[in-house]
This record gives sequence, C-alpha cells and structure tokens, in this order.
Amino acid sequence: MFSHLKEDLKVVFDRDPAVRSVFEIFFCYPGFHAMIFYRLSHWLWNRNLKFLGRFVSHIGRFMTGIEIHPGATIGRGFFIDHGMGVVIGETAEIGDNCTLYHGVTLGGTSWAKEKRHPTLGDNVIIGSGAKILGPFTLGDNCKVGSNSVVVKEVPENATVVGIPGRVVLSGEKRVGVALDHDKLPDPVAKAVSCVFDQIGRLEDRVEELQREQKQLKADLAQYEKLAQQEEVA
Repeated sequence: MFSHLKEDLKVVFDRDPAVRSVFEIFFCYPGFHAMIFYRLSHWLWNRNLKFLGRFVSHIGRFMTGIEIHPGATIGRGFFIDHGMGVVIGETAEIGDNCTLYHGVTLGGTSWAKEKRHPTLGDNVIIGSGAKILGPFTLGDNCKVGSNSVVVKEVPENATVVGIPGRVVLSGEKRVGVALDHDKLPDPVAKAVSCVFDQIGRLEDRVEELQREQKQLKADLAQYEKLAQQEEVA
C-alpha cells in the first residue's frame, strides 16, 4: 500500500507543474484520493465482497467527483488530472502510465454481462471531455483529443480527434507525457481546405476552357470570312 502511495505521489509531481508539496497532494488532489478509494474497493471486489467494494467506490465518487468501478483494472503510474466527471466502467482495463483529464468516460455500449468497456494500452493520454465507448483497444502511446468520441479500435502511436474519432496522426512515437492540445490537427478544417483547393483548380480550368472556346470562335469567324472572300473572288 505504501509503495503504491509513493508511486502515486511521484506521478503527480511528474505530470502536474502546479503541485508544490506532498501535503498539497494529500489534501487537495481528487485524482490521488480517487486512486486510494479505488485500491481499497478493488481489493474488496476481488475478495468477493462486492457490496462493500461498490460502497467504498460510491463514497469515493461522492468525495472526489470521480467514479471508478471496483471491477476495473488499472495499471501502474495512472494519473487523473483535476478529475471531475471522470467515469471508468466495470470491465475497463488501463495499462501503465496512462493519463486522463476531467470529464473523460470509459464507457460501454451494451447491457450484456460481458466485456463492454475499452482497454487502454500503456502511455495513453485522453483529453478532457473525451468519450471512449465500447470493448475495443487503444494501442500503446495513443492520444485522444479533447471532446472526441472514440467508438472503434485505435492502433499504436496514433492521435485521434473528432466526433466520431478519426486517426489524424499515426506511427509517431511520443517522448514523455504531453497531450499538446494546441498541436492536434483538425481533420474537418483540412477537408474544407482541400475542397477549396479543388474548387480553385476547377475555376482555373473553366477559365482556361472559356478562353479556348473564345479563341475557337474567333478562328472560326476568321475562317468563314476568308471563305466568303474566296467565293466572291
């Protein structure tokens, strides 16, 4: 337990530049508190004390605004920044060194008693307000932009944005833990830009055809004039 607490403290120091002391983390960081409640509720859940596990989880939700089902599986180095509104479902699986911002949902799309929540690989970062819905996998080193809605599997080293989520970057390995909200590409803006570029090319082609048509008419008129002159002669 103490080794987990020490690791959780280190994670906060590593990923939140606003932290100033251990006491601040102990008393003012809901993500840190949520992990304490989760570890206890998960321990009870795995020992078939289901009601007690859910009750401890419920207390943690009331105290922190973060709901983590005791049946979820969470790896080492997990960090929830701010955390209000985070929901992690029963069959969710989270790898090592993952980061979730506030408002993130790891939810399900089925009422069946089966694997219905997502699986996160290692080093996954999910931006604020993003929703990951369904029993699929987000590969290692993935990034999900804020307010995205992801409903299908994402390969390793990919960046996903939009509703529904689309892979906009792939195959680029990340160094360190940085979401880089300001650097995420906008696929809609890119698509609109491509449409405008195509429209510009079509307009240029239409103008070129109009010039050719005008020249053909002039040549035809000149030919008819010459033909008339030859007939008169």
